[in-house]
Amino acid sequence: METLPPPPGVITSLQAGFNIVSGRIALIAMPFMLDIFLWLGPRLSVGAWYGSLFANWLNLLRQNGFSAQELANYSAKGPLIVDFFNKLNWLGWLRTLPVGIPALMLGIPETLPVKTPLGVQGIIQLPSFLTLLGVAALLTVIGWLAGGIYFRFVAGASLGEGRTGIGLMRALGQTILLSVVWEIGALILIFPVMLVISLLSLISSTLANAVLLIILLLAFWVVVPLFFMPHGIFVHKENAFVSMMSSLRMSRFTLPTSSLFILSVFLLSRGLGYLWTVPSNDSWLMLVGIAGHAFISTTLLAASFIYYRDMNDWLQTVYERLQQISNRSSIKKV
Repeated sequence: METLPPPPGVITSLQAGFNIVSGRIALIAMPFMLDIFLWLGPRLSVGAWYGSLFANWLNLLRQNGFSAQELANYSAKGPLIVDFFNKLNWLGWLRTLPVGIPALMLGIPETLPVKTPLGVQGIIQLPSFLTLLGVAALLTVIGWLAGGIYFRFVAGASLGEGRTGIGLMRALGQTILLSVVWEIGALILIFPVMLVISLLSLISSTLANAVLLIILLLAFWVVVPLFFMPHGIFVHKENAFVSMMSSLRMSRFTLPTSSLFILSVFLLSRGLGYLWTVPSNDSWLMLVGIAGHAFISTTLLAASFIYYRDMNDWLQTVYERLQQISNRSSIKKV
């Protein structure tokens, strides 16, 4: 065991990702352009539709004999919800998981009207719920495809086309398959959790918060396999299901080190995210924040591909060394 090589270092992977993106700055083009579009382009809103829906609902309650006090209790919460839907930009469906293009502008709190260097941001109101569903589905598919292209090019630049070599069309197909499985799994897991939390909150808010905290702590143990689920597609040309199993297998043997890498990625991403959002929305200095976010996000993605490749190579080396030791022990016993 003393002859085994050390596992890949977190700092080494991050440094390698930085060097790759510094040498090929065009890799940041997709997240940069997405944030420019979200910043200066129009926003999609359902505020007007929800406002009319809420007004019709109050009229229905009034026609069914609700008292003025009861109507006042309901209507008191209405402006807050309408304001929430007004602020929510439904173009956020372009930011998909687990494969997608990072976006800075979706995480910036905004006040209405949203001001940009070009003036007040335009608003496109979606007129109905069916329109909202159709637009959300279309934007999600676009996000999957754009994310697959982004991951494919960053993986190719990080590891070399000879190491990755997966065709673009195959990468996009496996990306969509993985994303669909991800969405179904998220719904299956999140729905019962939210149901339990809601039921517990009716009994005691303290109990509900305690259970939620426990669930969040337990969720830490599934972060590693979830984080690396797409990587097998772009690093080893695996299909979506094999890539998910490869991520589970790697996390089983490398949880402490891989957790440290993911924690470093999270701290760098979130910590620098506060720096990128210092300029106001109506200042051209926001371009600096958008460029910085695109560079760091692409660097962290490139570093994750390098770490995933090196960690799997290390596991293969360890397995071969252990096999050699086992064979020698068997020969000695004979």
